[in-house]
Amino acid sequence: QVHVVESGGGLVQAGGSLRLSCAASGLTFNNYYMGWFRQAPGKEREFVTTISWSGSSTYYADSVKGRFTVSRDNAKNTVYLQMNSLKPEDTAVYYCAAGRWGTSTTSYTYWGQGTQVTVSS
Repeated sequence: QVHVVESGGGLVQAGGSLRLSCAASGLTFNNYYMGWFRQAPGKEREFVTTISWSGSSTYYADSVKGRFTVSRDNAKNTVYLQMNSLKPEDTAVYYCAAGRWGTSTTSYTYWGQGTQVTVSS
């Protein structure tokens, strides 16, 4: 059984930083691209970033480029999202997902339950 579990969310002031973690089990981790998505209240889930099997390729949404950094540790079956210079509009539930390359939710098969990130102004 596959489990994907996010952690590290919380409340932070604008301009601050947070580091999210996502641990996956029950799958061959280094066979999967890992993506991060987010969903704000009343909005659709949107793509944030994705990282390839080895970590050598990444892709970011324009809204987070230059502020967020995705990385992975295949020995620990974990992917990270370092978020710097946070803005109130980054407030959302952040989801981690395992799947294939893509920016659509349909590219990803296994999803976590999400972790809340709230950025105060």
